[in-house]
Amino acid sequence: MNTREAVAPRILNLCEERKLSINALANISAVPPSTIKNIINPNGNSKNPGVVTIKKLCDGFEITLREFFDTPEFNSLEQEIY
Repeated sequence: MNTREAVAPRILNLCEERKLSINALANISAVPPSTIKNIINPNGNSKNPGVVTIKKLCDGFEITLREFFDTPEFNSLEQEIY
């Protein structure tokens, strides 16, 4: 798993924990639902969401960027320097 592949399940897990739909997350984070769907959909156009988008989602979830990325999945990722 790489960083991009770890973002989608993290968003979905946070939505599930908070009982939020994608549309509800879009409303509270000011990120269009289509953008969120493109991030979480494996066939979506946005495979690499920017930090500003992730920050807006974090604001909607009422967590910090550190909290978003401080998970076993992200902590175990290899460096992606090619």
